[in-house]
Amino acid sequence: MQTSSFNLSASISNLKPRRNHRLNNPTYLPSRFTSSLNFRPIDAVSARGLPSICCSSSRRKIGDWISTPSPVPERESDGLEVRAASVPDSADGGEAAVAKSKLAETLVLGSLFGLWYLFNIYFNIYNKQVLKVFPNPITVTTVQFAVGSVIVFLMWTLNLHKRPKISGGQLLAILPLAMVHTLGNLFTNMSLGKVAVSFTHTIKAMEPFFSVVLSAMFLGEMPTPWVVASLMPIAGGVALASMTEASFNWAGFWSAMASNLSNQSRNVLSKKFMVKKEESLDNITLFSVITIMSFFLLAPVTLFTEGVRVTPAYLVSAGLNVKQVYIRSLIAAICFHAYQQVSYMILQRVSPVTHSVGNCVKRVVVIVTSVLFFRTPVSPINSIGTGVALAGVFLYSQVKRLKPKKA
Repeated sequence: MQTSSFNLSASISNLKPRRNHRLNNPTYLPSRFTSSLNFRPIDAVSARGLPSICCSSSRRKIGDWISTPSPVPERESDGLEVRAASVPDSADGGEAAVAKSKLAETLVLGSLFGLWYLFNIYFNIYNKQVLKVFPNPITVTTVQFAVGSVIVFLMWTLNLHKRPKISGGQLLAILPLAMVHTLGNLFTNMSLGKVAVSFTHTIKAMEPFFSVVLSAMFLGEMPTPWVVASLMPIAGGVALASMTEASFNWAGFWSAMASNLSNQSRNVLSKKFMVKKEESLDNITLFSVITIMSFFLLAPVTLFTEGVRVTPAYLVSAGLNVKQVYIRSLIAAICFHAYQQVSYMILQRVSPVTHSVGNCVKRVVVIVTSVLFFRTPVSPINSIGTGVALAGVFLYSQVKRLKPKKA
């Protein structure tokens, strides 16, 4: 697309009076008028196709009867320049490409959040169904770690994720994380086997409280007054929900609290040991290694405590539907590994505050769906307590932004 520029300039010089000239002669002008009209292509490619055109008028003489105007000093540039600039087609294409890229990134992130919630819902439903008829939380947790380990090895074998090279020093640093990770998931399953899914997740809303306490004790991160204030509705809401919970029992309550302690200990240990010593492992790789180590840590404990109770003979002797138990256990185990891995994938794309808000929304979705699916009886006071606790969690995630930065 070519673009031409039009340059019009005029200058007026002093007029000197002359005699014996006619006024009505169009050939004579009252002053020296110089005008130029230049057409020149801007684009270098098309410069040869458009020649330059120039028009000028020379000075004409006028009679003495015309009064001389006051002199007007000439300026270096007294003209009007009109330019029409062309917009290259590549600019529009670049903006369109950026818009498409942002749209694709938003769609991917939204899909990950949807999968995170969906996997979590299915895990809690199928896991609760298994624990109702098969109350062996240690065996159930071991099966989940075993299935997760198989998924990790398949990912590495099929090059879906790069196989890491881990040294002995890294394994020693990861070992404490694997231990508390194992305990956290074990205590969660113990709580789910004792009380309603909605109540377990209401108690797990206390995670920010343990995070603040442990960070202050081991990392020296003192909370701001806003953070402390946000913990009050969390604790009050959990207490109110516990007082009115129909399925309440102390074993389920303390198991959920122990799960909070274990999970937040894992986060603190990650900051204390992994960040400073071993920075070569990304979140997904770290989670994969922890899953495998958790299986090897818990498998011996399962054999010594509950024994081998996953055989068809044992399930038949217990009066259970073998096929149903196996299918539900497999779905729960796959969803268990999938929702945690998707959670780490989201954490790589968003800030921790955004991830915390998403986790709060996820807990609300899980509580509502479990109440509807299992038809859990919920009193108005219990609903208020759960709502206050979750509102406190959301408030906590927001005031974390006000945390003063270290110098």
